[in-house]
Amino acid sequence: METTEILNELNRIFNRVLKVENIILSDETTAQDVDGWTSLTNMILINEIEKQFNVRFTFRDIMKLKSVGDICSAIQNKMK
Repeated sequence: METTEILNELNRIFNRVLKVENIILSDETTAQDVDGWTSLTNMILINEIEKQFNVRFTFRDIMKLKSVGDICSAIQNKMK
């Protein structure tokens, strides 16, 4: 799956979970850049991402996710 496809789906997930309609994610986007992306909502986002892409992240995987680009790479690696 291409990064742009993953980003489009992540945009939908983030908008739905954070109840916002104007989030535009890029590879460089971090939690500090998005209002409402807290440690609690992060776990909800991870859960929704796992369901949507049919992947599972370990605790170690989650700790390495610092940006949306990291999430995209992790999804791509898990889908191989």
